Amino acid sequence: MKAIIIDDERKSRNVLKILIEENCPKITEIFQAENLLSGIELIKEHNPRLVFLDIEMPEHSGIEILDFIDKDSYNFEIIFTTAYSEYAIKAFQLAAIDYLLKPVTAAVVSNAVVKALNYLTNSNIHKRLEELKTSLKKDNFSKIGLPYSNGIKFVEFKEIVAFKASGMYTETYLIDGSKILVSKPLKHFTELLKNVTYFFKCHRSYFINIQHIVEYSRSDGGFITLSNTLSVPISNDRKEDFLSIVSAL
Repeated sequence: MKAIIIDDERKSRNVLKILIEENCPKITEIFQAENLLSGIELIKEHNPRLVFLDIEMPEHSGIEILDFIDKDSYNFEIIFTTAYSEYAIKAFQLAAIDYLLKPVTAAVVSNAVVKALNYLTNSNIHKRLEELKTSLKKDNFSKIGLPYSNGIKFVEFKEIVAFKASGMYTETYLIDGSKILVSKPLKHFTELLKNVTYFFKCHRSYFINIQHIVEYSRSDGGFITLSNTLSVPISNDRKEDFLSIVSAL
């Protein structure tokens, strides 16, 4: 399997190349480019399956790859390398795009490659890049990518009714009545959306959108009915916070 590293810093390219060679046996050929345009030429010439792409480079940033490759020509997965701020990292997470935070380590590289290879069949990388580009331009995020068995579905925060823990997966209930089994644990979403004021963790297994609450009942220990008719329990230690929040609605 071929991979290409695109980074303007030679030292960063060489370090990453060594880490890939030592920890990612499925990658058998690695090519390097010092800028985006040279990297585009290598992509067209070698048809790689993975591209490690620095987000911030002189002349052209990594995200500008959208301007040079037709959307139907993306038969590879991208892993960004970045020293960007927490804000930008959140944009990567919401767009379901993997990234390596510099300085990179062997374990992080190995895990990122495994995840990227799992995405290859249903990558939809062009759409995820568009979402990332949009998010990086905004002051506030409003959309999230939900990885599932057939690809990644992008939804507005407001379209999510609730998240329910299901082992290392999360059942995501949407306003249209559909349910998606997402290949992320519930903790991923509680951390990612902790600053979105209308999401509330009412129970260790549930993270709900309070905008979709229809009814709260004190019977049976207390439960909440949501707009999709889903009934969810509320933990005793969360009732006071919950009542305080809903009283302000």
